[in-house]
Amino acid sequence: MRLLCALYLLISTVAFSQTDQAIQDIRKFQDELNKEYKGKKTSPLDAETRKHFKEHTFFDVDLKYRVTATLRVAEPEHFFQMKTSSMATRQYRVYGILEFTLQDQKFEIPVYQSQQLMATKGYEDYLFFPFTDLTNGELTYSGGRYIDLRIPKEGNTIVVDFNQAYNPYCAYKTKVQYSCPVVPAENYLDIAIQAGLKYVKK
Repeated sequence: MRLLCALYLLISTVAFSQTDQAIQDIRKFQDELNKEYKGKKTSPLDAETRKHFKEHTFFDVDLKYRVTATLRVAEPEHFFQMKTSSMATRQYRVYGILEFTLQDQKFEIPVYQSQQLMATKGYEDYLFFPFTDLTNGELTYSGGRYIDLRIPKEGNTIVVDFNQAYNPYCAYKTKVQYSCPVVPAENYLDIAIQAGLKYVKK
């Protein structure tokens, strides 16, 4: 009996530790995003807009939007021209398909690799996961949101935390015109993702 109690305590401690770490990771993401937008050298905002920026508005942290996905790596594909908010296009390729369950629905959503970042030191393993969902245009930016991921060092699973979803630069009114990748139609989730960064019209 004591062995069973000790085992249960160990499992509970591990589960609590993982939950605590996940929340810390989300808070760190939020803090870093706020600092980026406040920083003179790192902010995408122009000086006048940045002067009035205080912090982003996030949904409450909700770990049900943190899912472990199976990454099904695609056969090497040619790069294609991903549309952007401007006339320009950017070179991306489908790296693989993320398979996960969220709100009792199963999804198979492409994740992309940027040709430019593949040649950039420190970003060789970077994956781009853009998505749209039912909150767009109401609670979140109409053009959808992005999540940064990395190719797993081993195995075929990857954590997708929608609590770390952020807006493209084009969501903000500035004097600077940005060229933001347009979320492909294949990356639509027909549920409401109430996690990550909200969109507050100024």
